[in-house]
Amino acid sequence: MKDFSRTRNKIYFNRPQQEVMFTGANTSVIVGGRRLGKSHGIMAPWLLRNMQRMPGCSIGLVGASYKRLLMNTLPGTLNALESFGFRRGVHWHIGMKPPKSSGFARPHIEPAEWEHVLSFYNGSIAYLISQDRPGTSNSMTLDGVGVDEAKFVDFEKLKNETLPANGGIKAHFGDRYYHHSLLVISDMGVTRKQTWFLRYEELCDEELIDTIHGILYECWNIKRRMNETAKKGGASPVYLASRLRQLYTVLARLRRAAVLYREYSSLENMEILGESYIRQMKRDLPPLTFQTSILCRRISILKDGFYSSMREGHKYSKADFSYLDSLAYNFSRLEEETSLHDADVQHGRPICVAFDYNSNINWLVAGQVEGRRLNVIHSFYTKYERKLRELVDDFCRYYRHHRAKHVFFYYDATAKGSNYAVNDEDFAYVIENRFTANGWACTPVYIGNPLRHIEKYLLINRMFAGQANLTPYINEDNNEDLLISIQTAGVVGGKKDKRGEKLAETEEDRLEHRTDGSDAFDTLCIGCERFPQQGVADVLSGWV
Repeated sequence: MKDFSRTRNKIYFNRPQQEVMFTGANTSVIVGGRRLGKSHGIMAPWLLRNMQRMPGCSIGLVGASYKRLLMNTLPGTLNALESFGFRRGVHWHIGMKPPKSSGFARPHIEPAEWEHVLSFYNGSIAYLISQDRPGTSNSMTLDGVGVDEAKFVDFEKLKNETLPANGGIKAHFGDRYYHHSLLVISDMGVTRKQTWFLRYEELCDEELIDTIHGILYECWNIKRRMNETAKKGGASPVYLASRLRQLYTVLARLRRAAVLYREYSSLENMEILGESYIRQMKRDLPPLTFQTSILCRRISILKDGFYSSMREGHKYSKADFSYLDSLAYNFSRLEEETSLHDADVQHGRPICVAFDYNSNINWLVAGQVEGRRLNVIHSFYTKYERKLRELVDDFCRYYRHHRAKHVFFYYDATAKGSNYAVNDEDFAYVIENRFTANGWACTPVYIGNPLRHIEKYLLINRMFAGQANLTPYINEDNNEDLLISIQTAGVVGGKKDKRGEKLAETEEDRLEHRTDGSDAFDTLCIGCERFPQQGVADVLSGWV
């Protein structure tokens, strides 16, 4: 028999992590700030408990996209297992059927394919379920479901495709309070769709949670008395052991019915993160990102903003599964992102780009036309000393594997004759020459004077409403900051509210989520809608 012994390490758990573990609610929904330790101290212990205490079980780990599972969920969770003493190739395998020589037990329901499965030594398995990969939870029978980065998860898909599979095998594990358990973890979302999990707050019975904590406290007191008696060489009274068994029975019954909902800020992990990290995040993150991802505060979205016709359906996620699969869970190769990760990129066609220029922040928004779709495939920004040249370099680095190294550069009169007052080169000249220096062909497309706000508002909202030639769709994996800039752009006096652009940056009002990014998006939309280059692109790329 293979030796599965492991080193016992002392692991630190912060207060939120301890509360989740000790409460042991059948359903736990945890909304926490960045680096709270959600993967290491919440997801990993939950997964380990289920897989160890239900030998041969099947767990589902759900992510919005396969790319997010590989890059965000698995590294932290698997590193936690390693830190707990569970070694890859000894106690668990991933992406492969355990070899016979491993001595692993078999799961109660063996998967047809092992490519997207985490297997444990006692026969327990965890399926990697990505919502952008159709059918990944079809025909499954699960004994528990864990959902990571829930703000990106489509609740309708989760409700219709995955949660019904969380039925499990009651004959094997029906007596365990954590059977059919559900764990949902996320930082705070911004839109209504991103905050679907907030509804669990209404299901959380705080009196029930307090009762569980009270029983736990009594159990600990009884165990303390028994340990003290044992240290003195005496025998513990029989009634203490009997009382402990009674309490554990009641505790299991209450835990089975419990829903724990909690919101924790990153400040809860201050002992590990340190004050300097919080200050750095406050300095470096956009204000909305800091409020939601660090402080875990709920942010409302403008209902009557500049982009009033935009809907959740205008956002999409599209990863290149074949490429990601080819990496064989080699996480080091995933650290540097490139366009090879993206399935929405037409590698044989040019890319349309538009910019917004400012002395402190510069934006580049990239898109490609596909039929009547304008896919916004990526966006970039640079701040302060990093200017347009560095911005173009960032784009070229990300798309270094692109076959048709050709951009259509849309620009209006604001790019002509304007510069940072340091030389005679205007923005359009700098951008065109920087693309050329990086080995890209650049075709400038001048679109004239900027549209008046009301004209821009009407045109772009007609596009979002499907009443124009093109409809914009935004890759949410690659445009997180741009989406916040767009979704929070307000209207004042019939115009886009740009009053904040000229103000000095403060810790409470960062540059990244002002309207600059949305202005670059506007230029891309106007350019592609009114000055289409698709026919030229097809001729140049040999598509026709």
